[in-house]
Amino acid sequence: MEIFTHLFSKAKPHAARPVKWEGETPSSRNLAHDFQKHATMPRTSTTNSPEQLQFTPNPTILGPVNRTMLLAAADVIAASSRENPADQALRKKFAADRPSDQGRRTVTDAVFAFFRWHGWLTRTSSVTRQIQQALDLDAEFQAKPDKFTEHELAPRAVPGWTRGHLDRPLAWLKELQQHPRLWLRARPGKGAALAAALDNCKAGPLPDSVEYKGGEDLFQKPQFKAGEFEIQDIASQAVGHICAPGEKETWWDACAGEGGKTLHFSDLMHNTGLIWASDRAEWRLDQLKKRTKRAGVFNYRSKLWDGSERLPTKTMFDGILVDAPCSGIGTWGRNPHARWTTTVDDVNELAQIQLQLLINATAGLKVGGKIFYAVCTLTRRETTEVAEKFTKIFPQLRPHPISLPQFKSKPHPHLTIQPQDLHGNGMFVAAWNRIA
Repeated sequence: MEIFTHLFSKAKPHAARPVKWEGETPSSRNLAHDFQKHATMPRTSTTNSPEQLQFTPNPTILGPVNRTMLLAAADVIAASSRENPADQALRKKFAADRPSDQGRRTVTDAVFAFFRWHGWLTRTSSVTRQIQQALDLDAEFQAKPDKFTEHELAPRAVPGWTRGHLDRPLAWLKELQQHPRLWLRARPGKGAALAAALDNCKAGPLPDSVEYKGGEDLFQKPQFKAGEFEIQDIASQAVGHICAPGEKETWWDACAGEGGKTLHFSDLMHNTGLIWASDRAEWRLDQLKKRTKRAGVFNYRSKLWDGSERLPTKTMFDGILVDAPCSGIGTWGRNPHARWTTTVDDVNELAQIQLQLLINATAGLKVGGKIFYAVCTLTRRETTEVAEKFTKIFPQLRPHPISLPQFKSKPHPHLTIQPQDLHGNGMFVAAWNRIA
């Protein structure tokens, strides 16, 4: 979902062949799972695990950024590209220079401020001056966000091609310029106890959700090592509650990645029933195994799946979640570099892949079972248009009304969570029930 390599092959929706991804880029679904907060990765990191984000960036309290830090940030910006996203460029820089924790935070904040305020910067200035300008704009916005009008934000905060492809309300544009929040998911019924134990926490809007406001390395906390919480964006947590898997049911997390939603499903099912978790990348499933071991989750099986008609198992499911690769526009608040590298071509190609994945996964759904489609993007092409095409292809599926109590709205087959709704990622969810 991000700043990236072009990685998806073109896939015709009805082709009887595997859906192929030809590379790894944050423009895919992985961003929502992998990059929960703009923060520096551990020095030992070699992958984009959601467990790797340690620091809470807060440019408004950093004070003056010294020239050494500005030059380091400028090096990262120069190295950042579609093929080498900013988060990867940061990891490479830190692996080479090994700065202090404070230095890592400062450089990370400077790099992300640069891309967040990219549309305002004076291109004729040096990169270091542009970085300082971005940090000044960031501090001004955090102090007085109402000073920035829709007239100013719309043409600068996001690329022009987004006009006509998605709604761009002022509330969304302002949310994009805010610092992202760090969301935790506690084990069932343990949210209040976790918040008290970690300190610097606030209860979230969903059951067991906790917003962490501190700056400590959470992965060194005994509660994390004991499997008492996961780092998971609030919108991703919402998907689990919308799916609402029941005890002793059989579910398939078809595009599981490193398993954030698989773990949530297990908690919601009280570690009963069975969950199949699949992904096209073996290293992600290896990370899932580590996470399930720490969390004490044992009601799952994992297997590679390339998205083709050949499913990973002959099991028929009560519920299927297709958390599909997408352009990641719903994550642009966390990943501002992606705003300037994502293209309309990405959107069009990914929409084909999303529909094909849904079509192929449906073969595993029981009569009476439910299939859910989720993407952390907001373009109509990847959301409502995919859902409408899918509905027409499968008359044996009926759109299934879904809801989130926090929205206080009537159930509907489509649900869009805007970033400003829960102060997390944007997410689209659709659901169908198999009637024949």
